[in-house]
Amino acid sequence: MLYERSAFELAELLRNRKCSAVELLDSVKKRAVELQPSLNAYISFNDNAAKAAEEADRRLAQGGDVPVLCGIPVAVKDNISVKGLRTTCASKMLENYVPPYSAAAVELLEAAGAVIIGKTNMDEFAMGSASDTGIFGAVKNPVNTSYSAGGSSGGSAAAVAGGAATLALGSDTGGSVRQPASFCGVAGFCPSYGAVSRYGLIAFASSLDRIGTIGKNIRDVQLLHNIINVTDQRDVTNNHNFFSEHSFHSLKGVRIGIPEELFGDMVSDDVKNAVIGAVKLMESEGAVIHDISLPSLSSAVKAYYVISSAEASSNLARYDGVRYGFRAEGCSSPMEMIRKSRTEGFGDEVKRRILLGTFVLSEGCSDSYYKRAALFRQRLCREFDEIFRSCDAVVSPVYPEAGIKLGKGKRLADTYSADICTVPSSLAGLPAVSIPCGTASDGLPIGLQLIGRRYGDNELLSIAYCYEVAGGVYHG
Repeated sequence: MLYERSAFELAELLRNRKCSAVELLDSVKKRAVELQPSLNAYISFNDNAAKAAEEADRRLAQGGDVPVLCGIPVAVKDNISVKGLRTTCASKMLENYVPPYSAAAVELLEAAGAVIIGKTNMDEFAMGSASDTGIFGAVKNPVNTSYSAGGSSGGSAAAVAGGAATLALGSDTGGSVRQPASFCGVAGFCPSYGAVSRYGLIAFASSLDRIGTIGKNIRDVQLLHNIINVTDQRDVTNNHNFFSEHSFHSLKGVRIGIPEELFGDMVSDDVKNAVIGAVKLMESEGAVIHDISLPSLSSAVKAYYVISSAEASSNLARYDGVRYGFRAEGCSSPMEMIRKSRTEGFGDEVKRRILLGTFVLSEGCSDSYYKRAALFRQRLCREFDEIFRSCDAVVSPVYPEAGIKLGKGKRLADTYSADICTVPSSLAGLPAVSIPCGTASDGLPIGLQLIGRRYGDNELLSIAYCYEVAGGVYHG
């Protein structure tokens, strides 16, 4: 079936006219509709997708230098704006919001002829780890629907894993592309901060948010990333002056660092064994393995939640019921309207982080919390810089467990602390990728995380690709 094939394979079929973009969209859309009741991966579908597929076929028929993703169906996380298509952030606050413009990444995809199939489900305002905090219900894992697809880009990962999209855009603030990719058994890439324009990405934490890519394998992820990895003057943090074009063609001589802090007791035996097995495979292919230490990792999660919540508190202050978004009814004064609109419009997780962020920014607390977290972030960056003097990549699990069971009660502190593997690279602005590396005893996929040096995105993806073709778990 066409929906089962990788983007790279489908691009070849389309260019050689062995299938049409309309046929491909029909296959993927039927699969998406079929899986929607069981996975809940989508919030809405794009009514203009068929027209886009027809236009892609016209471009392909003309021949010439046609972009590689022309005609490929791509899903977009519902916090990334698509002009004229409802963009909700899975929140009552934006339930009926239709943006008047598209995100820079979406503009680039549409210019390349990709077909936007729909908007994927997520955690509300990207705050969560299981895609279960939004108003549209939880996203389920296509491997085992009693488990979460992960969060916050769970809908994008579930869609790609289930064949309901060929590729997908997600956003990654503290692991929100990599963790669901790991849970669903697909590849997920979070680029260096500044690699992809954040224009049109609805903000959670501005110094951490990044648009990432999800595909069946590393080659697919890189095809999508290459389209959106373009300089954009509308995002002042978008900077391509320092990005390296260096890449590896094999694992021979690649220096891999293993941080002891990320292989402790908090990691399950299944995950630990799968990741260690992946390291051994790299070593057998000629990689040089180093034991390394990141002393600051013990405080990374604390600093992440202080910084991200502070920025969320600031960013979400704009949702006041006055200018746009949900407005509560029956209010007798402007202040009551603002209070009730925010009380009714935001879910519990979003309120929790707004309150935390407001607290750490308050007078008398900002020095004790926010300033200390910012100083810690600088120290962590220096530790990574020192490590990458002797390493080309750092290896770790993506998440301490293979999955999160839906409905399973867990202390918030435990849920937050489980982000220990992904938030360090997020704080440091480093590129990181999740690649399938094994299966747990209960059949759930397990992901391997590779972290690269700042602005070394192509270098990191080349290492990931070399691992994948050397014998890693490969899809497509």
